[in-house]
Amino acid sequence: MDTDQLIRSLAVDNAHRAPRVGAVLTMALLVAAPLSILIFATFLGMRADVMSAMRNPFFDMKFAVTLSLAIPAIIVSLHLSRPEALLRGWGWLLLLPVGLLAVAIGSEAMMAPAMPMTMRLMGKNSRVCLVAIPAMSLPLLAGALFGLRHGAPSRPALAGALAGLVSAGLAATLYASHCTDDSPLFVATWYTLATALVTAIGAAVGSRVLRY
Repeated sequence: MDTDQLIRSLAVDNAHRAPRVGAVLTMALLVAAPLSILIFATFLGMRADVMSAMRNPFFDMKFAVTLSLAIPAIIVSLHLSRPEALLRGWGWLLLLPVGLLAVAIGSEAMMAPAMPMTMRLMGKNSRVCLVAIPAMSLPLLAGALFGLRHGAPSRPALAGALAGLVSAGLAATLYASHCTDDSPLFVATWYTLATALVTAIGAAVGSRVLRY
């Protein structure tokens, strides 16, 4: 095989790699999701006032923030599953939840405060948040890492961190339906800390299991 033919063969193989990784990642997350849902149903469950909470825009905001983290993280992780891919030009997608939170915090600040800022920041469920989101993330993180192993990321720690963002975003979406703290300040603080923990775990594990 001459050099030009080899390059064409590699290009064709690479063109089919990302969709295959995407399919495996999707299936792995679907397999892992019932375990996270079981943890949620066993230890947490939906908040009692969920129907009335739906009329609160800040309750809906929590889901917008968590999904705007999980979905872009999936997109970026699939992009980085190719060996030649760079984060440049894609990282801005991960700033979407930051922008949403900034808008929500600004909107809440312009309203007549229903409770002091300290109470909005600390809430009632900070400890539960820091345990529940990582716990529900672990099955999803395992699934995400399994899916990304079918690619060839050149930066395995970064790919693992993105797997952590994916799993934390999905787990936080589940947790948001239980959490009675709807303030954007609470979400920006405690959801972020829980997500950072899962991201660090993903980076540490990914640096080993995603290496090729």
